[in-house]
Amino acid sequence: MSKALKILSRDDVETHNKDGDLWIVIDSTVYDLSKFAKLHPGGLAVLLDEDVGEHHGPFPHPTRPLTLPAGQDATTVFYSLHRHEELQKPQYQRLVIGHIALEEPKIQPVGVGELSRVPYAESPWLNPSFHSPYYNDGHRRLQKEFRAFVDTVLYPDAQACEAAGTDASPEVYKAMAAKKINHMRLGPGKHLHGLTLMGGVKGEDYDAFHELIVTQELTRCGARGYGTGLGSGVFLGLPPVVNYAAEPLRSRVIDEVLNGKKVMCLAITEAFAGSDVQGMRTRADKQADGTWLINGHKKWISAGMFADYMLLACKTYGGDGPDGAVTAFLVDRSMGFETKVVPTSYSKAAGTSYVTFDNVRVPADHVIGEEGHGLLIIFGNFNHERWYMCASMARGSRSLIEECLLWSAQRKVFGKPLLAQAVIRNKLALMISKAEAMQTWIEFITFQMTKMDHRTQVKQLAGPISFCKMQFSLWEKELVSHAAQIFGGRALTATGMGRFVEMANRTGRFDDVLGGSGEVMGDLGVRQLIPHMPDDQKL
Repeated sequence: MSKALKILSRDDVETHNKDGDLWIVIDSTVYDLSKFAKLHPGGLAVLLDEDVGEHHGPFPHPTRPLTLPAGQDATTVFYSLHRHEELQKPQYQRLVIGHIALEEPKIQPVGVGELSRVPYAESPWLNPSFHSPYYNDGHRRLQKEFRAFVDTVLYPDAQACEAAGTDASPEVYKAMAAKKINHMRLGPGKHLHGLTLMGGVKGEDYDAFHELIVTQELTRCGARGYGTGLGSGVFLGLPPVVNYAAEPLRSRVIDEVLNGKKVMCLAITEAFAGSDVQGMRTRADKQADGTWLINGHKKWISAGMFADYMLLACKTYGGDGPDGAVTAFLVDRSMGFETKVVPTSYSKAAGTSYVTFDNVRVPADHVIGEEGHGLLIIFGNFNHERWYMCASMARGSRSLIEECLLWSAQRKVFGKPLLAQAVIRNKLALMISKAEAMQTWIEFITFQMTKMDHRTQVKQLAGPISFCKMQFSLWEKELVSHAAQIFGGRALTATGMGRFVEMANRTGRFDDVLGGSGEVMGDLGVRQLIPHMPDDQKL
């Protein structure tokens, strides 16, 4: 049974202003801190500071800290120190004893599945005042239902697992399977035909813009490691199986991964072979009985700690370096590979691993595609990976902008909000302009994907996506830098007001490295255009 709440006046609250009898008001709600005060992280003294509100100079009080004043309204002070979500925690909800008479809360958090009301916190197509040629009612229905799923199911699990450094919970995998989310993450295709997806979207109608929505909404989990560990194998490791594996292996693995029964990852990178994929040294030697023995190591393999399956690339004949042929394999953990944690700036929730293959025997039917054609399979898969990264960076920039705008509006320096400072407004302007450009660019590429088959995409979009990833990575670092300056020391603190900016500040360089470094992307884009330079034109 819930406790009865009192209707109180501000005069009532004002009398409770001492140690052992201490109330405060936050946004018209009255909290009894009498017992909690001694447990307050900032200590009892800051709650009983007698000078609060009496110092009006242009600089902070020379001796007294910012306080939550006993018996007074502490709304402004609270929101300069704590996020709203703190008030929602059960331990603090228990401190609520009543409400101020004839007053209504002024702070209205965004509801489950709802759009942010902060300017530029959402992509332009979600602004009801704007128009887009790309999105229809089905896209909008999917976005609304999927956002509610992220808010209620994924976000709480993401925050808990990111902090603990663990894989997503079994309940989340089951919920995602029930909602066919892994099916959607794989992208448009026959695997969706006959299904009814979120928002009532028919699987046959699911296109690249639906996938863009799913990708960008997942980014809102605000947990970088968790997001990588949760699904990188679906959109990185599974497509080669879908496109090249033989039956019955193909159908079995697709069913297990899409329905959350097994976890998959992609294993390409080695200590001696990063962007230089052809420099890999892990080898697979064919045996007389048709099986293969694999020996070698892979490193920095996302989700490898959780993976049941690995989509693996190995040298199969010829020498090391560019002259050696590469073949793709699907390797089951039961075949004997070993994984160790690689400590990174992610949390352990990314499952980043060092993988050892010591005479791991793989059956012949686990070869993916033709022998020696592994590079074609891998390179063809890179477009989708890099598109996904660009889509995520574009949406992640919105979250940074929302955090910075809210903080700039409520944080006061020299007696004025940060938004009153021209230098802060300039930083925000640069952030917003880049976020708008990113979304426009990724939507243009996504539109091309709706008009091209897979083979044409591999040929025509490798260059544009490479340039896109290179530029987004540069802009992402700029946005993170501006956000860190706006939040100051809080951008270095993993808890509290700046915790999402801290994560972005810590992981913001990842996208410039993962999936091919920015320099390599730019070079790839230029090399893609060289064969198309016209011989019949000169300056």
